[in-house]
Amino acid sequence: MTAAPSRPATRSPRAARRTPRPARSLPGNTRAPQVASYEETLRTLSEASVHQHFDAFKDIDWDHPDFAIRRDDPRWVLPEADVLGRHPWYKALPLERQIEIGIYRQANICKVGLQFEQILIAGLMQHAFHLPNGSPEFRYSTHEATEECHHTQMFQEFVNRSGVDAPGGPRWFRAVAPFLPLVARPLKAAFFAGILAGEEPIDHVQKTVLRGGGEMHPLIRRIMQIHVAEEARHIGFAHMYLEQVVPRMNRAQKLGLSVAYPVVMRVLCDAILVPHKQMVEDMGIPQHVVDELWWDSEESQEMLRDLFGDVRTLAHELGLMNPVSRRVWRAMRIDGRPSRFRSEPAAASASRAA
Repeated sequence: MTAAPSRPATRSPRAARRTPRPARSLPGNTRAPQVASYEETLRTLSEASVHQHFDAFKDIDWDHPDFAIRRDDPRWVLPEADVLGRHPWYKALPLERQIEIGIYRQANICKVGLQFEQILIAGLMQHAFHLPNGSPEFRYSTHEATEECHHTQMFQEFVNRSGVDAPGGPRWFRAVAPFLPLVARPLKAAFFAGILAGEEPIDHVQKTVLRGGGEMHPLIRRIMQIHVAEEARHIGFAHMYLEQVVPRMNRAQKLGLSVAYPVVMRVLCDAILVPHKQMVEDMGIPQHVVDELWWDSEESQEMLRDLFGDVRTLAHELGLMNPVSRRVWRAMRIDGRPSRFRSEPAAASASRAA
């Protein structure tokens, strides 16, 4: 990609101060963008959004017979890659109950995903509102918001067709959701950390399911494929933005973020992945099964740690791992080794730890 022409030298001093600085080379950062600058990377991401994007109603043939949602279709049985799908309690259920729970679970994952992405869209607009003219960050932020809008349409359409009145996240999450985008400007780093806290767990789970193979309904497979493909750009932008902002924070700000970072990760992870009271009642899951899967058993604890391998790597690279924050990571039960590369499969991580 050819280098973008330099901007005129007549910009106001204020605009110059607010333009994102070029990416810094951070010690140990093995994932630094292979481009000349942060701004060029944003232009590359924007071009990718132009040439490779999905439309919720053009790229999914909702009325195709193969995509019909039927209550007698065994492809709605949860796969082994799903923690609930491989539990003996679920596998012992009659087929019709497995299908019923499978549809409900997929619908609610989509619902909580779209609720989170609505928060993200609103926050991105708060962020973009104050960006200077000519900022490549403005263009990419609006590209991402556009893609997330298509994701919310895609998720809601699935929920509507599933016949499930999915509640989405827990009640407290839905109550505070309208206020969360307001932190996007005063607490930029915390907001983008929150973006990763919502995107990384869903992305990890969906990639695990897709990599696991096995028979699954083609509609939910198509939804996951679209979401994973575009979330790669969104997660990359959040990582890259934090790489720009965090090194310029003072010591007190970095210490505060280092402590808040793992707390935000764990709280939003639970809001997105752990069934709340209404879901447990709707699906009829015994409480001991819920406790075991989220997150009492050794296997589930390992999965919880695996969800955050990439964000642990980022924390190391940004200098957010210190004696205080390491204790918080352990208290949140999401400590562990960082990923060697982004989206490293859990199996590879496990073999490395063995």
